[in-house]
Amino acid sequence: MNKAFLIIPLAFVVSNSVHASNNSSWYVGARAGASFLTNMDDAVTSVTQIEDTNFAGGVFAGYQVTPWFALEAGYTHLGNAKLNNRQGSYESQVADVVTKFSFSATSHLDVYAKAGAFYYDWNAIGSGVDSNDNGWAPTAGAGLEYFINKNLSARLEYQYYNDVGGPDIQFAGLGFAYHWGNSTPNIAPKPVYVDQVTVTTLEVLKLSVPFDFDSSTITKTDTDKLTPFELRLKEQGATKVYVIGHTDDKGSETYNQNLSLKRAQSVADALRQHSSIDDTRIIVEGRGELEPVASNNTKEGRAQNRRVDIISPSIDVETVTQVIAE
Repeated sequence: MNKAFLIIPLAFVVSNSVHASNNSSWYVGARAGASFLTNMDDAVTSVTQIEDTNFAGGVFAGYQVTPWFALEAGYTHLGNAKLNNRQGSYESQVADVVTKFSFSATSHLDVYAKAGAFYYDWNAIGSGVDSNDNGWAPTAGAGLEYFINKNLSARLEYQYYNDVGGPDIQFAGLGFAYHWGNSTPNIAPKPVYVDQVTVTTLEVLKLSVPFDFDSSTITKTDTDKLTPFELRLKEQGATKVYVIGHTDDKGSETYNQNLSLKRAQSVADALRQHSSIDDTRIIVEGRGELEPVASNNTKEGRAQNRRVDIISPSIDVETVTQVIAE
């Protein structure tokens, strides 16, 4: 088969790739290496010996359909195998069409596999040899592709050609490819993260705990009501809680001042019961009979004044999360 005839379809592909728009994913390249002939049939091996390792090289072009899948066509001259004890040689050349599957091993290195079919031309050259042949057969290969930059890559590859006019031929070599448009290495851009600050306002917490006459003991029922304050103290390190004791006006002012402080301290101890909290975050005060909320002239009013007010002021809580920058 004439070499020019083999190159015509490839030249058409290359020509179209050169004139493709900048948004295309075409590439072209060349490769060179060595071919290895195996499984020579008896028609040759019974009468002569053949040089089974030869120089080989070719060109290829492809279209990157997705970052991991491409269609590729190429022409490769697989060498001219000379006969050692007879005048003549066997020349082999192929045109293949393959699918190429790639996996990004690193940001610049792909591992790939190829599979498809090829049309071969097996020529017997010289008066002492015969058995010309041509036809279609399957091919497969694998390799590594390193992207030097977004336009240029280097390949180290192996390809197996099954039944090229009788023998099998294996190719191993080095190649280079030039890429147009979007044909860049399969480099996943590293996401850029920025801190996103969200401010949440926790509302003020208030509770008034009643006490019996002349008592500074907090009941179990009222202790259970302290849970929201305990949680805020545990979860928010900037939280402070003010615990302020009060009395009615029965008794002396000094006595009532001390009693109000004891009541406040009883509530503060209950807050600390289930966790280790810095004492500076719970501010304890006793204000005696000075700040009534009801009249001390009635039994009901005096009951309202025997109390401990618990206050946790509102607080702004900043939450920092990392998000991908737009």
